Amino acid sequence: MNIFKKHESNVQCYANNFPVVFSSAKGCWLHTEDGDRYLDFLAGAGSLNYGHNNPVLKKALLDYIDQDGLTHGLDMHSQAKGHFLESFNEKILKPRELEYKVQFTGPTGTNAVEAAMKLARKVKDRTNIVAFTNGFHGVSYGALAATGNQHHRGGAAMPLSGVTRIPYEGYADIDGLALFETMLNDNSGGLDKPAAVLVEVVQGEGGLNAASNEWLQRLEKICKGNDILLIVDDIQAGCGRTGTFFSFEPSGIKPDMVTLSKSIGGYGLPMAIMLMKPDLDQWAPGEHNGTFRGNNHAFVTAAEAIDTYWHNDEFETHIKERAEQLNQSLQNNLKQYSNLFEGIKGRGLMQGIECKNGDVADMITSECFENGMIIETAGPNDEVVKFFCPLTVSESELEQGIHIFEKAVETISTKLTRRAS
Repeated sequence: MNIFKKHESNVQCYANNFPVVFSSAKGCWLHTEDGDRYLDFLAGAGSLNYGHNNPVLKKALLDYIDQDGLTHGLDMHSQAKGHFLESFNEKILKPRELEYKVQFTGPTGTNAVEAAMKLARKVKDRTNIVAFTNGFHGVSYGALAATGNQHHRGGAAMPLSGVTRIPYEGYADIDGLALFETMLNDNSGGLDKPAAVLVEVVQGEGGLNAASNEWLQRLEKICKGNDILLIVDDIQAGCGRTGTFFSFEPSGIKPDMVTLSKSIGGYGLPMAIMLMKPDLDQWAPGEHNGTFRGNNHAFVTAAEAIDTYWHNDEFETHIKERAEQLNQSLQNNLKQYSNLFEGIKGRGLMQGIECKNGDVADMITSECFENGMIIETAGPNDEVVKFFCPLTVSESELEQGIHIFEKAVETISTKLTRRAS
């Protein structure tokens, strides 16, 4: 551990909560160099929807490497990229009646968000972007301006501009969309007409706040009626995390742009894309680029993940069943431990339970770690215990995780009761 303390920056955070050295991983399990193992209910913050070292994806990648397949290709054509585009179009876009051009951005989610914001401003010739309270879109300057979290915003060390924030659904009982629409129609409202609205259907870092279908439909109607582009940030909530490939599918909306990263690469390899309606593809060649937008290894595993898990509805059914299994446990704990919990958040396998405060959530996740499970918190005060296991989790593995969580809750409840007496 000394090597990390001596040479790695203080900016590391997950390592502070899980101070062990991991040596290998498989499926839902992480193994340490000391021989211990942990259930992984963090899954690379949603980058490992198909688990660690998924055998099907690993075989496809090893076969490709063994054949000396292209590794790095900038934005040049390659067989691996072509296969991904074909699989994505045939198995994801067409069945959902979505028509998008695909832009390969830099390898991270914030790169995709930056591209979407930049293109929206270029197309509409307006600078303002509307984002929402508790939203998280990345920590590079443009995306950070749209991010609400003060801890992350504080790292900018300079003013963040170009974004107007309005209340998300359920925020302080304010009808944010009514406010938005009123300000758009008021010449003295002080709102510069935005080029786009940037929204998460389920706010991952913001506390698993989930927008209703009706709210999303209202938002889309406002955008269409005012010539404003609608961008859905599906970086954390996409690729099946909420139960459908895209988080917005149940609402029936069709965003102008969609950002995807994290599990789009399938294997945890860096990859990010921005989807745009064809008429919005107004870039000049090379106008927006990046050296590492051609990760062919990620194209291989991304296509294999789509071909394996999204060619029919079996995987969605599996996610739904596991989500119901998790929700039932969370509901039982909410009823049994009203002294600890406030409510259930999120949907699909992007669920969590809101604690009375961040201290309670921290005690629970720390106790879970002591008993063999990696699980983190979310929300403005880190008050939500966030369940983020791989989507490939089996019924028995999920039950093991639930059992560890329930034992941790029982332990913390007993401790707090003793302190109060």
